[in-house]
Parts: sequence; structure tokens; C-alpha cells
Amino acid sequence: MAIQKIVAVTACPTGVAHTFMAAEALKQTAQSRGYEMRVETQGSNGVQQALSDAEIAEADLVIIAADIHVNLDRFRGKPVYAVSTSKAIRDTRSVIEAAIAEAPRVEAVPVPPLVSSNSVSSNAVSNNGGTSIAPKHLVGITSCPTGIAHTFMAAEALRKGAAQLGHEIKVETQGSVGAKNTLTDEDIAHADAVVIAADTHVDLSRFAGKRLYETSTKQALKDGAAVIESALALPEPIAQTTNSDHSQPNYLQSVQKAKSEQSARRSGAYRHLLTGVSYMLPVIVAGGLIIALSFVFGLKPEPGSIGDALLQIGGKSAFALIVPVLSGFIAFSIADRPGLAPGLVGGMLASNLGMGFLGGILSGFLAGYIARFVRDKINLPPNFEGLKPVLVIPLLSTLVVGLLLFYVFGAPVKAILDGMTAFLQNMGQTNAVILGLILGGMMAVDMGGPVNKAAYTFAVGLLASNVFAPMAAVMAAGMTPPLGLALATFLAKRQFTQEEHEAGKVAGVLGISFITEGAIPFAAKDPLRVIPACVAGSAVAGALSMLFGCTLRAPHGGVFVLAIPNAVTQGGLYVVAIALGTLVTALVVSQLKRWQPAPKVQTQQEPVQPSSVH
Repeated sequence: MAIQKIVAVTACPTGVAHTFMAAEALKQTAQSRGYEMRVETQGSNGVQQALSDAEIAEADLVIIAADIHVNLDRFRGKPVYAVSTSKAIRDTRSVIEAAIAEAPRVEAVPVPPLVSSNSVSSNAVSNNGGTSIAPKHLVGITSCPTGIAHTFMAAEALRKGAAQLGHEIKVETQGSVGAKNTLTDEDIAHADAVVIAADTHVDLSRFAGKRLYETSTKQALKDGAAVIESALALPEPIAQTTNSDHSQPNYLQSVQKAKSEQSARRSGAYRHLLTGVSYMLPVIVAGGLIIALSFVFGLKPEPGSIGDALLQIGGKSAFALIVPVLSGFIAFSIADRPGLAPGLVGGMLASNLGMGFLGGILSGFLAGYIARFVRDKINLPPNFEGLKPVLVIPLLSTLVVGLLLFYVFGAPVKAILDGMTAFLQNMGQTNAVILGLILGGMMAVDMGGPVNKAAYTFAVGLLASNVFAPMAAVMAAGMTPPLGLALATFLAKRQFTQEEHEAGKVAGVLGISFITEGAIPFAAKDPLRVIPACVAGSAVAGALSMLFGCTLRAPHGGVFVLAIPNAVTQGGLYVVAIALGTLVTALVVSQLKRWQPAPKVQTQQEPVQPSSVH
């Protein structure tokens, strides 16, 4: 088939730079090769230069250069070749040549409705020529402890991975703001497989009878396509018996599922702890900021005044719930709803016994595993089975947990917590700086991974014991990596690609919001240079924060908490600590980048881009 007329669609998430750069590159290269081309752009500004039905009908070939979903229904029956915008910009000539070469093989293959962009080429033509592969429909859930960065980044990675393989996926995100893009019963009923990419507890009861693959958000971010393939590779589930527990699909016997479950068990305690922390965060944020607001009316407000009311709300109500909520939802993660009652009661008892957050963690694990043992091991006659969830499990598990805390663990844990609190409150400058160095470095080692979360959870737990300095050091250190890399893209422009310059702008916004994950794109691309620089800068920020005696009552918020009176002490020096840590990160990464060749911005085959699109 002789190709004469080509139509194209370009689209990127922002709909600005990459959209128009890809459009211009495709247009100029096609015209230089003697082809007639019309390009439609899609993005935040809407559809520009829209393709008409007549132009599509006359076209011999369709090229989709997109990083977001593009509706392909109107291109049915046309040869469609899909790539990313960056590929279209960098290797424009090879993209057009490949599209033309594949056109005869995909000409007769209709594009199925609702197939995601970037998938048609790989879907319509198999590796051994000409055979179409039916697209699959998947559903998924992503969830991380804070429900901010990793949750949505993992969801996007799964969508891109599915599109790359020619499949479609709808992903529900679960986090501190609740569920978004919620899966309906119809979505689940039509799904060929289910993907759960989560670091916290996710209720699986609604996916009974479906192929279900569980992994972490980190694995989904690393290779979304591989996760999709693994989910579809699972065998079809065996029909469940009526006596089975619907939250435990019995097709776990497959080899891949067994490996996944084995991995989940190894990290089970960590996931349970992070589930508790994720539910505790809103309580501690609200309580800490309300207490800070109460100080506007004086450090010791008059009884009955508005300041006293705020202190009652934040300190004696919200903060009183921190340990029970932590304990309750650790138990919930382990045993589901049967764990809630003993977990909450155990957490309240731990708080009353002076065991603090350490007691809350202990009571949560005790309650969860005891409730699960009672649920699974105690069997009642069928007529009395209804008493089990409302009487037997809460009564026995709560009683056992309470007695263990009161007579066995209460005094030792209280002594440990009191000793640790006294040490942190009375430590000298040298010890404070060392602690800040350690906590700060941990925040940048894996940027949202287990080490980062361990440091963060440690600092958040101390808030309930009125120890506020580690929280300030941790937040300063967590802001530094993305801020430092954003600054580096300005200080050493030649060491970064145009794509990294764009990512640097986003990283700056994420950095001031205390979202350390904004540094992940840089670290994933060049870990040997980026991670050491981030660790150095974060360690400096954490150490300086401790040296300056900065304290922080809110576990999140970034620079925006500075606007709340008394939320941060030594606010000016706190900004200095963050700024110096940012500068260290930027300078170190810039120097390390000098040891590598400067990135090649443009190949000889690329047409020269107009300056207006930069």
C-alpha cells in the first residue's frame, strides 16, 4: 500500500511543550519526506487543529504520539501506530519509517473500542506477524501510607503498562483523602484480572472469584507492564465453596501467587504498621495544628476562652486518639474488622498506662493476631455462628489483650518509652546533631521506601509523647531531595536533559509540599549520582534543624505550616536549614554529574524546533 496522506494526534499530560514539539517534529519530517500530514494536538488547552471525519477517512495512516489516553474509536479500520511524545521528538524519522513499514500489516485490523493509547501497534501486530491479540480489561487498586505521591504514581504506571501491552485498566486510588476513581460492581464483573499495588491493607472481599495479583507500589512504579503481565499470567480461579472465606481466594495455590504471598508475609508486619500510621496521620495533623492555633491566644489560655477550647479539641481530644487509632488499624490490617475492637481498646489502655506509641504498636499487633487466631481456630455450632463476630471474637480478644498489657507488657514498655523520651528531651547538641544526621539521611535513602518510612514513623510517634524536634528534622530532610534537584537543573543546566528540566519544575513544587517522591524520576535515571547527593543534603538539613533547636507540631504540610503561628519554633533558622540542605544537594549532584558526558539534547535527524515551544 502506497502511503500518501498521514494524520497524527499528539498529547502529553500538560498539553504544552511535548505536545507541540512532537507535532512540529512529525509535521516537518513527514513533509520533508514527501508525505502530506495533518496533526491534531490534545492537552490542557483542549483540542487544537482538530481532524475532521473527511481527513481521517482519506488518511492512509494514523500516528498517535501520546503520553495520556487518546480515544481511538474514530480511527477504526485505519492502520494506527502509537509511540510516546518523547520518542516522536527524539527519533522522528525512525517513527515515521516504522509506522509506514507496519501499515500494510495492520491495515485490515479494526481498532477495538476503548483501547488505550500507545497500545494499538503492539496489539494489532504480533511478533510473529499479522495475528491480532484481544485486549484484556483489568481493574486495580493502589494505596500507600499517606495516599499522596506513590498512590497516584503507581496508578499511572499501571495505566501506562497496560496501554503498552494493548490492554485497558481502571485503577482505584485509596489514601488519606479517601477512594478516588472508585471501581463499580460492573467494572469488577467484567475484569479479566485484578492488580493490588499497595503498601497498606486493602479489603479484597469484593474481588472473590477473580484472578488477583498483589504487589507493592514500588514494584508497580518500577515496571508496570511486568505487573500487568504477571496478573494476566495467573490461572483462572477455581470456584469457591460456600464455606470459604471470600477475602482469601483459593486460587492462591498457583506458583506465582504463592511467591507473591511469600513476599507479602515477609513484609507483612511492615505493611500492618504503615496501615496504622496512615489512619493515624489525619488525627495527629488535625490535633497538632489546632494546638498550635491555640497558642495564638497565649501559652496558658484562660478557662472557657477560645484558646482553651482549641486546646481541649486538639490536645485532650485529638491527641488522646492517636495511640488508639494507631493500635486499632494495625489490628484491622491483620485481622480485618474483628481486630478493630481489641485494637482500639488495647490502644486506649496503652495510652492510659503511659506506654505511648510503643504501647500502641504492641497492642495493635497483639490484638490483630489474637483476633485472627480466635476467628480462625474457634468453631461454633452452625446455630451459634452468628455470635462469633459480635460476641466471641471481641470479648475474648479484648480481654486477652487487656490482661497482657496490664500485667505483662505495661511496666516494661512504659520504662523504655520514658527513658527514650528523657534522652531525647535532654540530649546535648552533639547527640542532637548525630540524631538529625541519621534521620535526615534515612529520609533520602529510598525516598518513600521502607527506610524513609521508618524514620518518618519514628518522628510521628514521638509527637504523641510531646517530643517535637525529630519531626522538624525529618520534614526538613524530606523536602530537601526534590528541592535540591530542582535547583541543580538551574545551576547546571547543561548536565540535564530538557525532560529533566521540566521534571525539575515539578520537583520544586513537590519539595516545598514535603513530597520526597518528587526526586524519584531523577534517582531512577541516575541512582549512583543522585542518591548520594540527596542523602548528603538531607543529612545536613536534619542535622542543622536539630542543632538550631527547631521543633514541629504537624507531621506534614511542608513550608505551608510556617504560616501557622507556633506550629514551628525557630522558623527563620528552620528555613535556613532547609535552604542549606537544598544547596548541598544541588552542588553535590552538579559536581557528580560533571563526571558523565553532557546529555545529547537533539539528534541530527531531528528537525530544528521553533524557540516558541520551549
